[in-house]
Amino acid sequence: MQTCDGRAGLPAREIKRAPLALQRIDAEGMFEGYASLFGVADLGRDIVLPGAFRKTLARRDARRIKMLWQHKASEPIGTWLNVKEDSRGLHVIGRLNLDVSRAREVHSLMKEGAVDGLSIGFRAARALRDKSSGLRRLAEIDLWEISLVTFPMLPQARVNAVKAHGGGAYAASLRARWSARAAAFAAGMVSRI
Repeated sequence: MQTCDGRAGLPAREIKRAPLALQRIDAEGMFEGYASLFGVADLGRDIVLPGAFRKTLARRDARRIKMLWQHKASEPIGTWLNVKEDSRGLHVIGRLNLDVSRAREVHSLMKEGAVDGLSIGFRAARALRDKSSGLRRLAEIDLWEISLVTFPMLPQARVNAVKAHGGGAYAASLRARWSARAAAFAAGMVSRI
């Protein structure tokens, strides 16, 4: 775990890393997976609890959560199309912006398997430390960014799908899924896309 200086009276900004399981990557740079898993202790001895991202995701949609390279604010490399909690953890769908030179480099590294980590940049809004085990349970997280990184903090979290090279079926299925969600949102059937 890496900790950055926080402002007076606010908890410090932190980062957590999780590896990507990159089976495929395409010219569009789309992928999906888990940036965090619930109930799993990471290498920094933190456990994210179910619901920890709920408040921040209600305030901040996916596009307002930045996709960075190695947590560097000066190196945005794409956008998150969807960031949501499910029963397993924090599920993400993202796309590298291949008009950005660093994103093209990351894309190439992902295809080779050299970059295989995701990491969340956040502030712990509410956490409890178990004195007997030393584990910190994160009950509420203010999520600022999710980065592609070289070294992950949470080995069990993985990208579970990346669009196949040269194929369009994965992108088409994502578009269909999000078109259906957008229609449900417009009809008032769901509160968020």
